[in-house]
Amino acid sequence: MKKTILFCGLLLLAFAFYGCNQAKENDAFVSVENGQFIRNGEPYRFIGFNFWYAGLLASEGIGGDRDRLHRELDFLKSAGVDNLRIMIGADGPENRAKVRPSLQTEPGVYNDTLLAGLDYLLQELGKRDMLAVLFFNNTWEWTGGYSQYLEWAGYGKAPVPVIDGWPAFMEYAGQYVHCSPCDSLFRNHIRNIVTRVNSLTGVPYTEDPAIMSWQVANEPRPMGAGNKEAYERFVISTADFIKSLDPNHLVSVGSEGSYGSENDMELYRRVHQAVSVDYLTCHIWPKNWSWIDIQDIPGSVERASKLAEGYLAEHISLAVELNKPIVLSEFGYPRDNHRYDREDPVIARNAFYSSIFNQLAASAQSSGNFAGCNIWAWGGFARPQHIFWEPGDDYCGDPAQEEQGLNSVFAEDDTVPIIHSFTTLLNNKQITE
Repeated sequence: MKKTILFCGLLLLAFAFYGCNQAKENDAFVSVENGQFIRNGEPYRFIGFNFWYAGLLASEGIGGDRDRLHRELDFLKSAGVDNLRIMIGADGPENRAKVRPSLQTEPGVYNDTLLAGLDYLLQELGKRDMLAVLFFNNTWEWTGGYSQYLEWAGYGKAPVPVIDGWPAFMEYAGQYVHCSPCDSLFRNHIRNIVTRVNSLTGVPYTEDPAIMSWQVANEPRPMGAGNKEAYERFVISTADFIKSLDPNHLVSVGSEGSYGSENDMELYRRVHQAVSVDYLTCHIWPKNWSWIDIQDIPGSVERASKLAEGYLAEHISLAVELNKPIVLSEFGYPRDNHRYDREDPVIARNAFYSSIFNQLAASAQSSGNFAGCNIWAWGGFARPQHIFWEPGDDYCGDPAQEEQGLNSVFAEDDTVPIIHSFTTLLNNKQITE
């Protein structure tokens, strides 16, 4: 009898130990509770970066530079940055306007060296207790995205915006949300990535806490008012599909907000109220949206900041209503004289960023729904050699089709100490009390 009691007691202790370990493992994944991100049992808020090319640096192939990757990650971590929005990989044949090299060279055919680079990146993030938001698709041509899937599905040669013009590209890309073969190819890609097992750690991606969120696409858009219903179905069904493969991780859309929803907040609401969409995203682009005068960038800060505050407030209000967090997952501001070199000051940029960071700090103080932001984009220790990227150049925060240095934050910019001061504030446990 005593042996039976002892055995039962040991069994209960084993279950308790197992349950405790399981709880700790689950705590490492970011979850959503009551409109807040929760990590390790505490509210999680962040100032992060778009570091879209991190997986390319992690490769041992063309463009790879693991020494630089280590240096970049260590530097970011030292500034309190632990959240990075990253491209999973580009699609299709390489060209001048597209990120190179491509991960998915043909439907379901992968550059194994780049896949190993993605494995390595997740391993390195895990070592540093950093998180990745990984986006799959893209409205825009610089990773292939919509237009590449349409080409693969037999819709003819995709227009190149800088050659054929934006109207032709937009009309072509607008077919994507109606394209069943495109959706099948895209879901196969999602399945291949989400169900992958890391070749270095042996950890399935679905069980890796270094991943914070899967993101449907970079700035998915209907690309025309007539495409809104199809767009809604595409986004929600894709989010449902990702969740069916991986219930451990958050799923986000990657939306710009109302600006990327045909200025239709009701469409934005319907997409983000879906059960499979865990939090809201929006983007803010003062230059692209004609909020600033590029002849007087410093003089435009006040107007841009006010417009940004209003845009954010509208989307935060919806996040409160839906009881979900919201992340400003892209925002940028040019250097003072609209040059691309590091000698051009960033006084105006710092002022604009600080206005965003102050709103984030205030939200943290009041346990609000505005939970994080990812600056576009991290240039780090890059030394651009040409105005537009060419093979052999350092990867920069600006993709190949944009001027190198246009929106990049470099390691020596005096923006970094400002970021560090705010990450220190956000990480102060007193702010969550």
